[in-house]
Amino acid sequence: MKISSLTLYHVSMPLVAPFETSFGRETMRECIIVELRADGLSGYGECVASREPGYSYETSGTAWHILKEFVAPLIVGQALADAADFQSRVAPIRGHHFAKAGVEMAVWDLIGKREGKSLKDLFGGTRDSVEVGVSIGIQESASALTRTVESYLERGYRRVKIKIKPGREVEETFAVRKAFPDLRLQVDANSAYTLESARALKPLDDLNLLLIEQPLFEDDIWDHRLLQAEFKTPICLDESVVTPRHARYALEMKACKIINIKPSRVGGLSQAIAVHDYCLAHDTPVWCGGMLETGIGRASNLALATLPGFVLPGDISASDRYYLRDITHERFALNSDSAIDAPIAPGLGVTIDEKALKEFTLAELTIAA
Repeated sequence: MKISSLTLYHVSMPLVAPFETSFGRETMRECIIVELRADGLSGYGECVASREPGYSYETSGTAWHILKEFVAPLIVGQALADAADFQSRVAPIRGHHFAKAGVEMAVWDLIGKREGKSLKDLFGGTRDSVEVGVSIGIQESASALTRTVESYLERGYRRVKIKIKPGREVEETFAVRKAFPDLRLQVDANSAYTLESARALKPLDDLNLLLIEQPLFEDDIWDHRLLQAEFKTPICLDESVVTPRHARYALEMKACKIINIKPSRVGGLSQAIAVHDYCLAHDTPVWCGGMLETGIGRASNLALATLPGFVLPGDISASDRYYLRDITHERFALNSDSAIDAPIAPGLGVTIDEKALKEFTLAELTIAA
């Protein structure tokens, strides 16, 4: 397929409620929507880089620059075979995985629409719906957190992840566990601890948590190995696994027992599938993380999570968890079994609400052949 144009939409969308982690608090969610035109079809992708460099060094600003100045010249006006071809073309661009992943998602959408197949079918997914949980940001107090957890349980979620940071971990997690002794519960530190300060997490080791996610620095696999040896609770790596190679490093070093796969973090859906396949071959559970995606990215994550190695509930959640109004006509709803149906229409399986996209767009740029 020949790429005739690439259009970037820098959007800003209000969240239903503020979302706070160890690296900041968001009330508006920024990202870049990518539209590729080829052979009379439009394919859409989502670059999840936000306004500030908290989770990653990438921001919506850096992604815009990389996409405009470096990625677009490599593909616009060019015949692009598939995702592997795209990855080979952008390989000289070091890093900037969020930017690359946004374009690769649009490539997959085009392929699916051209072949009349959903992403689930293109990937070889084995289930029609995906079990999901909910991620809850840091609240004003342990009691407020417990009330928030209860509200999501009442909506039908059966697995909860709570965000933690130094000084806001033990009391909060104990309170939730006491209130809900049988809840499938996990915690996420987003790299907030050092090897020394992470020992404050030791009391959590007796709370029957599903996992402790990314306690140490984002570029640290070795110290996670040392920490995992001290804990019976599985350590899950997120920020530290940025390529399939890093997944191999982590498992060979026994730095974790579980990996959170985010396609954006590893540079695209093809790379996420490679991480999944490696973990599946090495009997390591994986689950699909979330980055507050719109319906575009949410559809992509659901398709990915239909693969057999995704045996733990993902942070995908229903559309109304984050947005009163989305940029896709389709809104993903939670089923009674705490699962969400994977899209079945060709490509991503969603259609764009052009009016909403226009209203949320801060800047737009089209690069044509």
